[in-house]
Amino acid sequence: DPSWPGRFAADAARIRAALGAQILAIEHVGSTAVAGLLAKPVIDIAITVASFEVAAACVTPMSALGYTYRGANGDDPRRRYFVLDANGRRDVQVHMYIVPAPAFDAQLRFRDALRTDPLLLQAYAAEKRRIAAATQWDKTAYAIAKGPFIQGVLARLDGSAP
Repeated sequence: DPSWPGRFAADAARIRAALGAQILAIEHVGSTAVAGLLAKPVIDIAITVASFEVAAACVTPMSALGYTYRGANGDDPRRRYFVLDANGRRDVQVHMYIVPAPAFDAQLRFRDALRTDPLLLQAYAAEKRRIAAATQWDKTAYAIAKGPFIQGVLARLDGSAP
C-alpha cells in the first residue's frame, strides 16, 4: 500500500514531538517498510532509547498519544511494546528497545536486505503466504513460524551460515 510510508512518517513525527531527545533512533520496520511486500496493514515502528529509566519515562507521553503500553514483550528484556488501535483494529505497533539492542539492529539488517534483494523479497513473500495458510492466520503461530526464515537470512548476512 503506497500510503504506508506516509502513515509511518505521521506517527513518527507525533512520537518525536512527544518524546523528543529521549529517542536515539526511530525506524519504519516490518513488512510495511518494504515496498511491494505482502503485509498486514499494521505499521511497525522501532525506537531506541538509552536506558530502562528512559523507557519507563516514555510510557506516559506514549499513552497520551493513544498508545496502550503492553510492557516488556517477548523474550527480549530490553524490548517494550506499545499498540495503537483504530476503529477496532490494530493500526500501529511500537517496539521500543533499550540500547544496546541487537534485536533492533537485526530488524534493520533484515529490512534493508529485503529492500535491496528482489529475489529475497520474493522468497520471503512466498514463505509468508505458506506460513499464513499453514497457521490459518493465527498471529502467534505465524510470528513464530517466520523465525527460522528470518534467522537464516540474518545468519547469511552475518557470514555465519553456509
